[in-house]
Amino acid sequence: MNTIDPAVSIVVPVRNEAGNIAPLVAEIAKALAEQWRFEVVYVDDGSSDGTDAELKRLMTQHAWLRGIRHKQSCGQSAAVRTGVAAARAPIVVTLDGDGQNDPAFIPALIRALEAGKPRIGLVAGQRVGRKASGFKKLQSRIANVVRGAVLRDGTRDTGCGLKAFRRDVFLNLPYFDGLHRFLPALVRRDGYAIGYVDVIDRPRAHGVSNYGMWDRLWIGILDLAGVWWLIRRKKRIPEISEE
Repeated sequence: MNTIDPAVSIVVPVRNEAGNIAPLVAEIAKALAEQWRFEVVYVDDGSSDGTDAELKRLMTQHAWLRGIRHKQSCGQSAAVRTGVAAARAPIVVTLDGDGQNDPAFIPALIRALEAGKPRIGLVAGQRVGRKASGFKKLQSRIANVVRGAVLRDGTRDTGCGLKAFRRDVFLNLPYFDGLHRFLPALVRRDGYAIGYVDVIDRPRAHGVSNYGMWDRLWIGILDLAGVWWLIRRKKRIPEISEE
């Protein structure tokens, strides 16, 4: 696959996901093969397992695979932003590195974004048949209901890692830790429409989740209040006509 001037950059944030990297890389390549020029940008967010070594091994086999490493863990939003900033393509797709997001849905996200341009700035995956414990699904359902009631962003599942967006749109958003959970609301704030694609959730094959619920609960509440404030304070740009 020719990676000169890729049309699509796939950004994958990871922390301690050594066992999931090779299978996911192979699935991403299969999903995009012969459709778009692409690159895959892994951002290792301060892993302490064999993630770094596994990425280096795979990079010797695939010219389109790139790796960036945070010396210490800075969080998922920071990893996503590092990857998007380093991306070489105008269209970026993100997905989680644990293998629960199926790369087979990437083409549908890209096509929806291309078909809706320039009106649509982001296409978000919406999980169906989510593979998680009943308690975790209840937590997510409550969080999504509260977020939707406050922000009115029209998104039922903002936590799905599968998203496609224009790189310039993303980089113009205000950055803060937790940004990845509020992308639809912030993209709407900048005047773009949001597209949606239903995606099938999968069980994790290796490792354990690196992101807890209760340790970020209060931070999430503060982030929600901050995003609400940003939306309320957005100034309308006046339309000007020359006499």
